Amino acid sequence: MMAKPFQRWVKVLLALLLASPFANAAISVPSWSLEQRLPFDNKIQHSTEVQYTPLTNAKKDWRICVLMPHLKDSYWTGINYGLVQQAKKLKLHVELFEAGSYYGLDKQLSQLDNCMKHNFDAILLGGVRPDLLEFYKPPINKPIIALVNRLDHKQVTTRVGVNWYQMGFQAGQYIRQQTDKTTQVSSQVALLAGPDKQGGSGLVEQGLTAALIGSKVGISAVRHADNNRNLYRDELEALLKTQTPQYILGSAVAIEAGVSILRQYQLEHKVKLVSSYLSPAILRGIYRERVEFSNDDLVVVQGMLAIDVVVRELQGAEPFGDIGPKIQSQVIGNINQQVLKTSLAPADYYPIYRVSPDN
Repeated sequence: MMAKPFQRWVKVLLALLLASPFANAAISVPSWSLEQRLPFDNKIQHSTEVQYTPLTNAKKDWRICVLMPHLKDSYWTGINYGLVQQAKKLKLHVELFEAGSYYGLDKQLSQLDNCMKHNFDAILLGGVRPDLLEFYKPPINKPIIALVNRLDHKQVTTRVGVNWYQMGFQAGQYIRQQTDKTTQVSSQVALLAGPDKQGGSGLVEQGLTAALIGSKVGISAVRHADNNRNLYRDELEALLKTQTPQYILGSAVAIEAGVSILRQYQLEHKVKLVSSYLSPAILRGIYRERVEFSNDDLVVVQGMLAIDVVVRELQGAEPFGDIGPKIQSQVIGNINQQVLKTSLAPADYYPIYRVSPDN
């Protein structure tokens, strides 16, 4: 049972989250606690903690092109929010384009070509697949920084994001620790990941598998779907017709669908839900004890950092390598009080596609 002061605080937090479009607007972060990771873009990395002080101004109104896989969920909306806040602060020109889904390879390549040919100084690229740039045949004549997702190309030497293998590993560790506390002989976890071999899905599965080696937990199923709640509902219903795992680990969209599906199947007390990343609905689920655990990779900070890093590099800084926030955890009874500042766009925020020094 949660203590009453904690309950009161969470009610205030959720009221802000659900009702206020200005919850994040007045936030001023003097520095960010980050990790720099080596080797660059590897699955297994060594991390060094760094304190990063963001810029307060830019030397000129740089023009930055941002490409994203989609803006269909709160994850990329949170990235967008962070990008926009820092771009406004530094009085930059930013234009953002989305590919529509992780299956939008041709569309993203066309958008990339548009960025190369027009008046942009640099490109922040949230790629639909790691080998995206192998499909781009014209010369790459502008700086490209990887945004969230890996880009496997010799000309990409900076990536802003987190290690998605670690996202899977930390979620797997949580499941393992909870199973070790029980007297059960074994447990099963079913994985509902995003599109197969796109984004961080493959790395999440690898991290989960590694975390469970030698444990009492086995992976009973792996299912993939695009980030669409209806598609995940279909996958969940098909899964639960064949098995009842003790845990379901999935993307935030999958776990949001899972809350209602488990209630429908009267399994909410038999199957525990674990999210690989955070969303407003996942945070509500944790508070209401319908979701056990979620990784939290501070997407608002990631968006702000991406803008800050690209400006620094345009102004002469050396490449930053693989850099981003340290992955946090949100669990029942222990919600981090900084979550509104770092991890979620305001409740009424809609993605913004263009920023100029005048707005």
